[in-house]
Amino acid sequence: MNLDYTTLATSVSGGLGVTEITQYLFWVGTVAMASGTAFFWLSKNDVLPKYRGTLIVSGLITGIAAFHYYRMAGIYAAGEFPTEYRYIDWIVTTPLMLIKFPMLLGLGAQGKKWLAQLVVLDVIMIVTAYVAEVSEIGSGNWWMFFIIAVIAWAAIIGILFRGIGGAIEGAAAPIAKGLRQMRLFIAVGWVIYPVGFLLALAGPDGGSIREIAYNIADVINKVGFGLVAYYAVKTMSAVERQDA
Repeated sequence: MNLDYTTLATSVSGGLGVTEITQYLFWVGTVAMASGTAFFWLSKNDVLPKYRGTLIVSGLITGIAAFHYYRMAGIYAAGEFPTEYRYIDWIVTTPLMLIKFPMLLGLGAQGKKWLAQLVVLDVIMIVTAYVAEVSEIGSGNWWMFFIIAVIAWAAIIGILFRGIGGAIEGAAAPIAKGLRQMRLFIAVGWVIYPVGFLLALAGPDGGSIREIAYNIADVINKVGFGLVAYYAVKTMSAVERQDA
Protein backbone atom coordinates (compact mmCIF):
# COMPACT_ATOMS: atom_id res chain seq x y z
CA MET A 1 0.00 0.00 0.00
CA ASN A 2 1.64 3.23 -1.16
CA LEU A 3 1.65 6.56 0.67
CA ASP A 4 0.87 9.79 -1.14
CA TYR A 5 3.14 12.26 0.61
CA THR A 6 1.61 15.20 -1.22
CA THR A 7 -1.73 14.57 0.47
CA LEU A 8 -0.18 13.80 3.83
CA ALA A 9 1.30 17.22 4.43
CA THR A 10 -1.12 18.20 7.18
CA SER A 11 0.77 20.45 9.58
CA VAL A 12 0.57 20.29 13.34
CA SER A 13 2.19 22.31 16.10
CA GLY A 14 5.94 22.71 15.61
CA GLY A 15 5.65 22.37 11.84
CA LEU A 16 5.64 18.57 11.87
CA GLY A 17 3.28 16.74 9.55
CA VAL A 18 1.41 13.51 10.18
CA THR A 19 3.98 11.50 8.22
CA GLU A 20 6.89 12.89 10.23
CA ILE A 21 5.19 12.11 13.53
CA THR A 22 4.36 8.61 12.32
CA GLN A 23 7.95 8.05 11.22
CA TYR A 24 9.33 9.18 14.59
CA LEU A 25 6.92 6.86 16.38
CA PHE A 26 8.18 3.88 14.39
CA TRP A 27 11.70 4.64 15.66
CA VAL A 28 10.44 5.25 19.20
CA GLY A 29 8.67 1.89 19.00
CA THR A 30 11.89 0.19 17.87
CA VAL A 31 13.89 1.63 20.78
CA ALA A 32 11.16 0.98 23.36
CA MET A 33 10.73 -2.65 22.30
CA ALA A 34 14.48 -3.29 22.24
CA SER A 35 14.86 -1.70 25.68
CA GLY A 36 12.05 -3.87 26.99
CA THR A 37 13.79 -6.99 25.73
CA ALA A 38 17.06 -6.02 27.40
CA PHE A 39 15.28 -5.31 30.68
CA PHE A 40 13.26 -8.54 30.76
CA TRP A 41 16.18 -10.80 29.89
CA LEU A 42 18.64 -9.06 32.19
CA SER A 43 16.11 -9.22 35.04
CA LYS A 44 15.39 -12.94 34.83
CA ASN A 45 17.81 -13.67 37.67
CA ASP A 46 15.67 -11.46 39.93
CA VAL A 47 13.06 -14.22 40.09
CA LEU A 48 12.98 -17.90 40.99
CA PRO A 49 13.90 -20.33 38.19
CA LYS A 50 10.31 -21.50 37.79
CA TYR A 51 9.22 -17.96 36.88
CA ARG A 52 12.03 -17.14 34.48
CA GLY A 53 10.11 -18.52 31.52
CA THR A 54 7.64 -15.67 31.94
CA LEU A 55 10.41 -13.09 31.52
CA ILE A 56 11.96 -14.97 28.62
CA VAL A 57 8.60 -14.88 26.82
CA SER A 58 8.20 -11.18 27.67
CA GLY A 59 11.59 -10.52 26.09
CA LEU A 60 10.69 -12.58 23.04
CA ILE A 61 7.53 -10.53 22.52
CA THR A 62 9.33 -7.20 22.62
CA GLY A 63 12.38 -8.53 20.77
CA ILE A 64 10.30 -9.77 17.85
CA ALA A 65 8.43 -6.47 17.86
CA ALA A 66 11.70 -4.48 17.90
CA PHE A 67 12.88 -6.26 14.75
CA HIS A 68 9.57 -5.69 13.00
CA TYR A 69 9.44 -2.04 14.05
CA TYR A 70 12.91 -1.51 12.62
CA ARG A 71 11.74 -3.01 9.34
CA MET A 72 8.45 -1.09 9.39
CA ALA A 73 10.27 2.21 9.95
CA GLY A 74 12.24 1.62 6.75
CA ILE A 75 9.18 0.60 4.75
CA TYR A 76 7.22 3.64 5.90
CA ALA A 77 10.17 5.93 5.10
CA ALA A 78 10.16 4.48 1.58
CA GLY A 79 6.55 5.63 1.12
CA GLU A 80 4.52 2.54 1.91
CA PHE A 81 2.39 1.34 4.79
CA PRO A 82 4.06 -1.69 6.48
CA THR A 83 0.80 -3.63 6.78
CA GLU A 84 2.21 -7.08 6.06
CA TYR A 85 5.07 -6.71 8.55
CA ARG A 86 2.69 -5.45 11.22
CA TYR A 87 0.40 -8.43 10.90
CA ILE A 88 3.33 -10.85 10.79
CA ASP A 89 4.40 -9.30 14.08
CA TRP A 90 0.94 -9.58 15.61
CA ILE A 91 0.34 -13.18 14.56
CA VAL A 92 3.55 -14.14 16.40
CA THR A 93 3.49 -11.82 19.42
CA THR A 94 -0.18 -11.81 20.43
CA PRO A 95 -0.34 -15.59 21.03
CA LEU A 96 2.84 -15.26 23.10
CA MET A 97 1.04 -12.67 25.22
CA LEU A 98 -1.93 -14.96 25.75
CA ILE A 99 0.09 -18.04 26.72
CA LYS A 100 1.30 -16.17 29.79
CA PHE A 101 -2.06 -16.70 31.48
CA PRO A 102 -1.96 -20.52 31.69
CA MET A 103 1.83 -20.31 32.12
CA LEU A 104 1.58 -18.19 35.27
CA LEU A 105 -1.32 -20.22 36.61
CA GLY A 106 0.56 -23.50 36.17
CA LEU A 107 -2.58 -25.27 35.00
CA GLY A 108 -2.65 -28.84 33.71
CA ALA A 109 -5.02 -30.30 31.11
CA GLN A 110 -7.59 -27.54 31.57
CA GLY A 111 -4.88 -24.95 31.02
CA LYS A 112 -3.88 -26.61 27.74
CA LYS A 113 -7.53 -26.51 26.63
CA TRP A 114 -7.81 -22.81 27.42
CA LEU A 115 -4.47 -22.15 25.75
CA ALA A 116 -5.62 -23.89 22.55
CA GLN A 117 -8.85 -21.91 22.53
CA LEU A 118 -7.05 -18.60 23.08
CA VAL A 119 -4.50 -19.25 20.33
CA VAL A 120 -7.11 -20.36 17.78
CA LEU A 121 -9.28 -17.32 18.49
CA ASP A 122 -6.24 -15.06 18.33
CA VAL A 123 -5.19 -16.43 14.93
CA ILE A 124 -8.76 -15.95 13.64
CA MET A 125 -8.70 -12.38 14.95
CA ILE A 126 -5.39 -11.48 13.32
CA VAL A 127 -6.07 -13.20 9.97
CA THR A 128 -9.53 -11.68 9.54
CA ALA A 129 -8.25 -8.26 10.63
CA TYR A 130 -5.53 -8.50 7.99
CA VAL A 131 -8.04 -9.42 5.28
CA ALA A 132 -10.10 -6.41 6.35
CA GLU A 133 -7.04 -4.15 6.39
CA VAL A 134 -6.06 -4.97 2.81
CA SER A 135 -9.63 -4.72 1.52
CA GLU A 136 -11.00 -1.53 0.03
CA ILE A 137 -11.78 0.89 2.84
CA GLY A 138 -15.49 0.94 3.61
CA SER A 139 -16.28 -2.03 1.34
CA GLY A 140 -18.40 -5.02 2.34
CA ASN A 141 -15.31 -7.20 2.92
CA TRP A 142 -13.67 -4.41 4.93
CA TRP A 143 -16.59 -4.29 7.36
CA MET A 144 -17.38 -8.02 7.41
CA PHE A 145 -13.87 -9.22 8.26
CA PHE A 146 -13.41 -6.37 10.73
CA ILE A 147 -16.55 -7.48 12.59
CA ILE A 148 -15.38 -11.12 12.62
CA ALA A 149 -12.06 -10.01 14.12
CA VAL A 150 -13.84 -8.01 16.83
CA ILE A 151 -16.06 -11.01 17.66
CA ALA A 152 -12.95 -13.22 18.02
CA TRP A 153 -11.40 -10.62 20.34
CA ALA A 154 -14.60 -10.55 22.41
CA ALA A 155 -14.45 -14.36 22.68
CA ILE A 156 -10.85 -14.11 23.96
CA ILE A 157 -12.01 -11.67 26.62
CA GLY A 158 -14.83 -14.06 27.53
CA ILE A 159 -12.36 -16.89 28.16
CA LEU A 160 -10.08 -14.65 30.23
CA PHE A 161 -12.94 -13.48 32.44
CA ARG A 162 -15.38 -16.41 32.54
CA GLY A 163 -13.13 -19.38 31.80
CA ILE A 164 -9.80 -18.59 33.40
CA GLY A 165 -11.34 -16.06 35.77
CA GLY A 166 -11.93 -18.58 38.55
CA ALA A 167 -8.37 -19.89 38.34
CA ILE A 168 -7.03 -16.34 38.47
CA GLU A 169 -8.98 -15.54 41.63
CA GLY A 170 -7.74 -18.77 43.21
CA ALA A 171 -4.07 -18.04 42.52
CA ALA A 172 -1.60 -16.59 45.00
CA ALA A 173 -2.24 -12.89 45.61
CA PRO A 174 0.73 -11.45 43.61
CA ILE A 175 0.01 -13.70 40.63
CA ALA A 176 -3.74 -13.02 40.78
CA LYS A 177 -3.18 -9.26 40.91
CA GLY A 178 -0.75 -9.39 37.98
CA LEU A 179 -3.06 -11.54 35.87
CA ARG A 180 -6.03 -9.26 36.53
CA GLN A 181 -3.96 -6.31 35.33
CA MET A 182 -2.68 -8.26 32.32
CA ARG A 183 -6.27 -9.20 31.49
CA LEU A 184 -7.13 -5.50 31.37
CA PHE A 185 -4.46 -5.00 28.71
CA ILE A 186 -6.36 -7.47 26.52
CA ALA A 187 -9.83 -6.14 27.38
CA VAL A 188 -9.07 -2.41 27.46
CA GLY A 189 -5.61 -1.87 25.96
CA TRP A 190 -6.51 -3.76 22.79
CA VAL A 191 -9.49 -1.45 22.18
CA ILE A 192 -7.13 0.93 20.39
CA TYR A 193 -6.64 -1.57 17.56
CA PRO A 194 -10.24 -1.61 16.26
CA VAL A 195 -10.36 2.14 16.91
CA GLY A 196 -7.13 2.58 14.95
CA PHE A 197 -8.52 0.42 12.16
CA LEU A 198 -11.55 2.70 11.86
CA LEU A 199 -9.29 5.76 11.69
CA ALA A 200 -8.56 4.75 8.10
CA LEU A 201 -11.92 6.42 7.38
CA ALA A 202 -10.51 9.80 8.47
CA GLY A 203 -9.68 11.06 5.00
CA PRO A 204 -6.25 11.35 3.28
CA ASP A 205 -4.33 11.28 6.57
CA GLY A 206 -6.35 8.37 7.94
CA GLY A 207 -3.77 5.71 7.11
CA SER A 208 -0.93 7.49 8.90
CA ILE A 209 -3.14 8.39 11.87
CA ARG A 210 -4.01 4.69 12.09
CA GLU A 211 -0.30 3.84 12.19
CA ILE A 212 0.22 6.38 15.01
CA ALA A 213 -2.54 4.69 17.03
CA TYR A 214 -1.10 1.23 16.36
CA ASN A 215 2.45 2.29 17.31
CA ILE A 216 1.45 3.87 20.61
CA ALA A 217 -0.80 0.93 21.49
CA ASP A 218 1.88 -1.63 20.66
CA VAL A 219 4.45 -0.07 23.00
CA ILE A 220 1.96 0.26 25.86
CA ASN A 221 0.50 -3.21 25.42
CA LYS A 222 3.70 -5.16 24.83
CA VAL A 223 6.13 -3.42 27.18
CA GLY A 224 3.49 -2.60 29.81
CA PHE A 225 2.11 -6.14 29.71
CA GLY A 226 5.60 -7.51 30.28
CA LEU A 227 6.31 -5.12 33.15
CA VAL A 228 3.14 -6.19 34.95
CA ALA A 229 4.15 -9.85 34.57
CA TYR A 230 7.66 -9.02 35.81
CA TYR A 231 6.35 -7.31 38.93
CA ALA A 232 4.03 -10.25 39.65
CA VAL A 233 6.71 -12.93 39.43
CA LYS A 234 9.28 -10.80 41.25
CA THR A 235 6.86 -10.24 44.13
CA MET A 236 5.93 -13.92 44.18
CA SER A 237 9.60 -14.89 44.21
CA ALA A 238 10.24 -12.61 47.18
CA VAL A 239 7.31 -14.14 49.09
CA GLU A 240 8.46 -17.70 48.40
CA ARG A 241 12.05 -16.93 49.34
CA GLN A 242 10.87 -15.44 52.61
CA ASP A 243 8.72 -18.48 53.37
CA ALA A 244 11.48 -20.96 52.49
